[in-house]
Amino acid sequence: MRLHRTRRAPRADARARRPRDERGDVPGWVMITVMSAGLVAGLTAVAGPQLKAMLEAALTSVSG
Repeated sequence: MRLHRTRRAPRADARARRPRDERGDVPGWVMITVMSAGLVAGLTAVAGPQLKAMLEAALTSVSG
């Protein structure tokens, strides 16, 4: 039984040799964090009073 060496794709080799220029790029985690914060702020602005009323009603029913 003969084992063959696996070859890398030519594109992967080219990417490995090329220096990465990331100036001006926003990393994915930063974009997700900013978008999540915006979503939370938007939902709080729209549904804040209703959510507060629901929380107060739930706490009142539990504490008696």
